[in-house]
Amino acid sequence: MTSARPAPRSSTGSPATGRATSRLARNLIQLAKFGLVGGSGFVVNMAVAVMLNLANGGPRNAQNILFGFPGTPFNFRFTSLVWLLAFLVANTWNFQLNRSWTFRSAGHARWAAEFWPFLAVGSVAALAGWALKIALTNPTSPVYLPSPTFNEDSGLHSREYWAQLIAIVLTMPINFVVNKVWTFRAVRSSRRVATSGDGR
Repeated sequence: MTSARPAPRSSTGSPATGRATSRLARNLIQLAKFGLVGGSGFVVNMAVAVMLNLANGGPRNAQNILFGFPGTPFNFRFTSLVWLLAFLVANTWNFQLNRSWTFRSAGHARWAAEFWPFLAVGSVAALAGWALKIALTNPTSPVYLPSPTFNEDSGLHSREYWAQLIAIVLTMPINFVVNKVWTFRAVRSSRRVATSGDGR
């Protein structure tokens, strides 16, 4: 008497498919968390930008030249200082939240070991954002935010603030992708070690 063969397993229920689905769900959750952290970092970034501009007499003074680059027609303006300082404060804020919540790597690597790569990644995005902000606020640029829609007579229409906002939003994906695959790699490394230790 022959026993009936078990029905073949559907490819949709294979272990590989289950792992892929689980990985996709985990990545989507991390992306959502990263977005929430980024949203809070955006608030921090804009708050620093507003406070610095108010301390300098308002956004109408954002194009004040702080110093020139010798031998070139280029200058370092207050708007660039605002971008730099706001980035440093928001980047540190985002790092701590992503480390302890989004990627949960606080127990797997030293703070400094992850902060410097995070800062390096953020610096690349910050340079891209800085260039974009300059383009948005430079009257000779093809992407200059036009008057009268954008001006420095009203905070809600401030070209300085809108340029800061747009540059932050457009550079956020760079931060997520590179930090996911590099800065917080300690999480995946620790999981592989734990899995091999369990004999799986």
